[in-house]
Amino acid sequence: MDRLQLLYDLDLAGLTSLMQEWGEPAYRASQVWQGQYRNLWVIPEQFTSLPLPLRTKLAEVFLFSSLHPAQEFVSQNGETHKTLFRLHNGDAIETVLMRFRKRRTLCISTQSGCGMGCVFCATGQMGLQRSLSAGEIVEQVLYYARKLAVVNEKVTNVVVMGMGEPFHNYEATLAAIRRLNHPAGFNLGARRFTISTVGLVPMIRRFTEEDHQINLAVSLHAANDELRSALIPINKKYSLDVLIAACREYVAKTHRRITFEWALIRDLNDSRSHARQLADLVQGMTCHVNVIPLNPTQRYAGQATTMERAREFKLELESRGIPCTIRIRRGIDIAAGCGQLAIQA
Repeated sequence: MDRLQLLYDLDLAGLTSLMQEWGEPAYRASQVWQGQYRNLWVIPEQFTSLPLPLRTKLAEVFLFSSLHPAQEFVSQNGETHKTLFRLHNGDAIETVLMRFRKRRTLCISTQSGCGMGCVFCATGQMGLQRSLSAGEIVEQVLYYARKLAVVNEKVTNVVVMGMGEPFHNYEATLAAIRRLNHPAGFNLGARRFTISTVGLVPMIRRFTEEDHQINLAVSLHAANDELRSALIPINKKYSLDVLIAACREYVAKTHRRITFEWALIRDLNDSRSHARQLADLVQGMTCHVNVIPLNPTQRYAGQATTMERAREFKLELESRGIPCTIRIRRGIDIAAGCGQLAIQA
């Protein structure tokens, strides 16, 4: 028997067309949409604004949920939550909620595993299992939106920095964000989203041409090709000069700031000279650098830098006019930190 289609895989236009095909008034599509994205309903019985025959038909044709929470993890300080979801085909993903003083930020996945092979990243060490549909990406956000609603809280930010390379699943990633941004539904502002890429240059250029208000972050981690290629294999295809040119085009066309991410690895990329190389690379660009001491993974022997060296790195950048933030390491005790998401065999 064929698997039912996931209801979240339809956008509002798709729902409207479906209602027309079924001989229903167009406003039924808006009722379904608002039930999903505003009321956060997840089972057919909750859609009481719809007549029973329509609810029954939707339940026969669509899955209302496809992510099955298999395990939940909470950090010792209670600020980070992680959920391991099983997908319909047995693959799995992880999604993380980070609680800050005023923000509730979700780190969501776009793929099960990742094909980019970054050596210090646990997800990259898994290899790629498959890409997610737009609905499966959306569903991660709505799952946590329901959990937060129980305590009268809301999702305030979404970072597309979980498992997978978002620009390797470009269409589904952007479709998911459009649905979550839709003013008649979840209505999370475009600037509340950040997409992180390791540097798929054609997709950066496409993203630039489409002129989104979504924030863009690039995982850089090295300012010379030899080191970056050793850490991030895709650099062999899209070298730093090509990548940085695309980043400059993005800033020039969109007039938006770009973020560069840098995992500080002890004695490898954490010295003042590395900071100077980075400053030279991005000089004159409207950008911000986020640095974070490397989070540990089982298959990479590199160690996190010290906070002292992290502060020196930051000061060196700032002395050359490059704004920099040392990011707080979160959820390390539950393997929920940047680069730590992975499904053990």
